[in-house]
Order: sequence, then structure tokens, then C-alpha cells
Amino acid sequence: MDATSSAHDETSEAQGPAPRRARGRNPRGQGERLRNEILSATLRLLDDLGDDEALSLRAVAREVGIAATSVYIHFEDRDTLVYAALERSHRDLMRDLDEAEAASADPVGRLRARLLFIGTWVGRHSGLYKVLHESTLNQRTHLAFKEELGERVTAAVQRCMDAGLAPADDAAAVALDLRAAVHGAVSIRVNEPDLPWPPLEDQIDRFLAKLVGVRPTP
Repeated sequence: MDATSSAHDETSEAQGPAPRRARGRNPRGQGERLRNEILSATLRLLDDLGDDEALSLRAVAREVGIAATSVYIHFEDRDTLVYAALERSHRDLMRDLDEAEAASADPVGRLRARLLFIGTWVGRHSGLYKVLHESTLNQRTHLAFKEELGERVTAAVQRCMDAGLAPADDAAAVALDLRAAVHGAVSIRVNEPDLPWPPLEDQIDRFLAKLVGVRPTP
């Protein structure tokens, strides 16, 4: 070893190891993008499982292709993650319901379109429906966003009454009866799919006639 190298090594040892560079922040938007990917994966798994308690954060991480610890960066536990995923699903459902309603010109047609869309959505996402309405999550957590569904149906029933298309009544009570009938119909279809079911449209039209007092034109 020459004198120059020896002097350089002695200087390096005296100064100690080079300081570790601080880890930079994620590029702008990357954290939010990962959060959305986690939510999307959670919704896919919940729809397959139909049971939030069967979901594991490790399974979500595998679905996304990340370490399980990365999930905890965004969600502190499973219930927090499931709540956020269901809230996003609800937000998307509300948007699609509004679009379905907008295709009808009169209040009765809009109410019918809303109920039919909900039935169609449940047929495509029976697992999510089970988690939303039949899981123990409902006892552990108040799913506040679900209240909007009831409020929207009540408003739709009230519009039918205000337009003179349905008998004047307590719109909230009528809407609750209507929701109970529709949810009962779709829930039994999910849990007993082999029964000889009539078209959902026919059932909903009967509910509208008997509970709201309107005769929709398909």
C-alpha cells in the first residue's frame, strides 16, 4: 500500500462512516394511488368471500403485490380498511343510481329505476351486499354512509306524492316499508338462488303498487 492510500484510509477512519442518506418521500400521488389499489383489492376479496371476518390484511397485501406492513401505513386495522372500502363502494353506487334515475322523466319512473338498479347491483355483487347488510360488521361499526340510501328513497317517494302520483302519506314510513320489501326480495335471491323466482321487475312493480300506491309504466 503506498503512502497516499494509507493516508486516505486513516483520514476515512478518523471521520467515521459516511452518513446514511435520508429516505426521500414518495413521489406526489403515489401514496394515494397505493391506497386506492388497496381499497380495490379489498372490495374484490370481500365480493368473493361475502364475509369481512374471513378477510386478512395479508391476503389484501398479496392481492396488491406489496408487503403486509404497507397496508398498515394506510389503515390501522381490518375494520378500518373494510369500512373505507365499503364507503368507496357506496359512493360509486350512489353515482350510478343517480345516472339510472336521470334516464327516467317522471318521479315514479325514477323511483322504479332506483330500485331496479339496486337489485341489479346486488345480483352482480352479492358478496359485498352480504358484508354491507348481513355481516357482524354492522354490530361492531356504525356504517353511517348507509343512511344515505334510506334518505334517497324517502326523497324519491316524497316526489311521487308531491306530484300527485301517489297518495299523500308519511313518506319516510312508506319508504321504509318499500326498502324492507326490496331488500327482502334481493336477500332471499342471494341466499336461495335456486327458487323459482319471478322477474325482479315484476316484484318491484307489485311493491310500488301495494306500498306506494303507484302504477309504474315499464
